[in-house]
Amino acid sequence: MKSVTGKNITVSLYGESHGAAIGIVMDGLPAGIKIDTDFIQSQLDKRKPKGKISTQRRETDDFVITSGVFNGFSTGTPIHITIENKNQCSGDYQPQLPRPGHADYAAHIKYAGFEDYRGGGHFSGRLTAPIVAAGAIAISILAKKGITIGTHIKKCQHISDREFADYAEDIAICNSEYFATLDKAAGIQMQQHIEKTGADCDSVGGLLETCVLGMPAGVGEPYFSSIESVLSSYLFSIGGVKGVEFGLGFGFADCLGSEANDAFEMKNGKVVTKTNNNGGINGGISNGMPMIFRVAVKPTPSIFRQQDTVNLETMEDASLSLKGRHDPAIFHRARVVVDSMTALALLDLLVQRYGERWLCE
Repeated sequence: MKSVTGKNITVSLYGESHGAAIGIVMDGLPAGIKIDTDFIQSQLDKRKPKGKISTQRRETDDFVITSGVFNGFSTGTPIHITIENKNQCSGDYQPQLPRPGHADYAAHIKYAGFEDYRGGGHFSGRLTAPIVAAGAIAISILAKKGITIGTHIKKCQHISDREFADYAEDIAICNSEYFATLDKAAGIQMQQHIEKTGADCDSVGGLLETCVLGMPAGVGEPYFSSIESVLSSYLFSIGGVKGVEFGLGFGFADCLGSEANDAFEMKNGKVVTKTNNNGGINGGISNGMPMIFRVAVKPTPSIFRQQDTVNLETMEDASLSLKGRHDPAIFHRARVVVDSMTALALLDLLVQRYGERWLCE
């Protein structure tokens, strides 16, 4: 198992859902970066479950930075962040009955039965908490460079939010809300739908849309380190993400070239595009326009309905009725994880382009 990513700014994830602790090691940051612990906690709070639209497992997510930070600034050595698990119910899980839609069976085969199956182990969404903690550091660094990130809930099954309009204003709205919709009425409808679906012992998926504002032109590589490929690798590392598209995405299949191309023009002394169908990226490289992409999050596979499975001990068909505490939807909590993964990916690409000292300038 290898849970490390990044070329210049690396992050290494560890822990299991029901283990003693989870955490992350962030390496590659130069010395002298201000580490805002209050902002880290505020980001973790956006990920916490609340009300009937989330799991009833309530963790405080109190984090501790044990190395790499001194007197509020990075020291240039690896930053280690750990978060204790304090609210586990391990008896709710049956290792011989893999849960449909989860990684249970695949993990059992890959790790020959030695995997920690409790709560999904290392595959659990619980491990997104330290990702959010490290992502908060990256978001802070990017913000000081004039690069801001915001994600809203574009769709919850058949209920849709409005489109991005004023990017800066809408990013601020996204980052100020727990349930991040741009249209409050749509957000209320979505939450009511999630509650109803949960009451029916089922779950629901959603679509998240992200805007990155202020990304300079010229970042990324044409092939294996394109912005799309790097971002996608980070985003697909979030459990439950099954689709990523940039700009018009799959909508390009319905367009003519004359409709899809983004014409250039001069505006206030800068080269811009009249439209932004390509989502701020051409040839794998940023073009200076707002970066727009969407992430599809599948319905939570843990549902309180009887499901078909197999018994791995007897190798016979079986049925499974889940116990425990599970989310009727996870996309509203995943949006801050998307922001965090986006920031970590872009920070790595920016250091590749400008060097680590650029972070301190």
